Amino acid sequence: MVRVKPGAHNREAGRRSNMDALCERVCNKEPDPLMDQQQWQQQWQQAITAYAQAVNDYVAQGRAQGWDDLEEPLPQATEHLLDAWLQALQAANRPGIEASEQQAFREAWPPAHHPLLPLIKEHGQGIGNVLLLEDGSLLARIGMPHDKGQVVRIDNLGVTPVIGVDHFGRCPARRYFALANAEGIRVTDGWGGPQVLRLAWPTGLEGLPPGYPFEPFDLPPTPTTLIPFPDGQRVLLVSAEGIFLLTRHGATRLLPHQARVLDELDEGTDPDDISLVLSMEHGAVSVDGRLIVVGEQGSRHLVLDDQLRPVAAIGPASEYPHFALFNRAGDQLIVNACHFYSGATQAVRVADLPGLDTDYYSQDPRTPLVQDGARVYAGVARDGEYIVGDAYGYLRAFGEDGMEHWQHYLGSTISALDISADGRTLVAASHAGFVSVIALDSGRPAWQIGTGAHGEVRRWLFWKGWDRALAW
Repeated sequence: MVRVKPGAHNREAGRRSNMDALCERVCNKEPDPLMDQQQWQQQWQQAITAYAQAVNDYVAQGRAQGWDDLEEPLPQATEHLLDAWLQALQAANRPGIEASEQQAFREAWPPAHHPLLPLIKEHGQGIGNVLLLEDGSLLARIGMPHDKGQVVRIDNLGVTPVIGVDHFGRCPARRYFALANAEGIRVTDGWGGPQVLRLAWPTGLEGLPPGYPFEPFDLPPTPTTLIPFPDGQRVLLVSAEGIFLLTRHGATRLLPHQARVLDELDEGTDPDDISLVLSMEHGAVSVDGRLIVVGEQGSRHLVLDDQLRPVAAIGPASEYPHFALFNRAGDQLIVNACHFYSGATQAVRVADLPGLDTDYYSQDPRTPLVQDGARVYAGVARDGEYIVGDAYGYLRAFGEDGMEHWQHYLGSTISALDISADGRTLVAASHAGFVSVIALDSGRPAWQIGTGAHGEVRRWLFWKGWDRALAW
């Protein structure tokens, strides 16, 4: 028997899953015309709650007794309920509906991921970025960075397009925002606040050896991440076309390094054959703006000071550097590297960074492993805790000491996260097209898969082919 670890029930990518087999069994099942809406609801409630309880029991037993001789639970058939669920969802989103009616729908049809897999395959899409604003509303970029996408604002009145903004980011101190479109990047003091800086896009020639026939960008680079600094005077631009520091005086290329390009030229590589494109590009800025972390799949995690002088080079604990994040206090950094859908996360104290120079898979005690298994696409920090989203649809929380705290299942690869200033509200987005608002430490509902006491309070479905988002 294959040993199954927590989270293994979500294996949508890269292999045939239990859900695939289940969908085949119920694919052609006709709905029973004699059943009414209440019976559909009861079937859904029973199936969702029973599966969540079975998975939670399975994980608890595996942790307490080991995973040998445990059989991973299968969800009940629910595909025949999808038409009734969709009708109820649309009714709960009709104009003028009362909040109490929306809540009644949510209680009657508790949120879940596995029943929607047949629809997600057709309609799901990644959500590239989310932010919680101080008034409780949300910003979201529907579509991943290289998708055409659309930025929207979500509040109690609904979903509203944000005109003139293609990409956005916020400084680690939560004050300044970077708002980007084809014309450049504006930095504002607060969301909707006054503009304090206007920045031009890089030309693409910055940091390249002079005298060689490199071509400038035809179009502005597409931001993977935009991070204004806490002083509002600089922006870290992370993109597949390069990682740049932007100021009013111009752009400075941080990756790929000029030294790497020169080495290839010295080896006789034709400039036209030198790739300047990055994969798994990532970056982070410390809370005080004094440290910058950058990396990509072919580099170590590189730490620079605010004058762009090298501070540290951290060898990853897996194959490909993938993610970086400072803790809430600003005195610790975590870095993640991945291999396929798994990964490993190390921590390092900021006090240990100066002069740190480790190789791949180093056993240096200054860079201990604090989480093993998650390929991290997004992460946030609150006091004493990191919360990361992995490739299997789990939110995983662990302490700065590496102690596991909890896990919470949303489904599909987690693509974006943000947390409120008080650490009580988390917003998570996924490649299923979900945007989920979670009240942390509020208690776990019976239908939730996970080990933490956290309850989702609202979910939006931004699905391809739909004319509008629907709230669940």
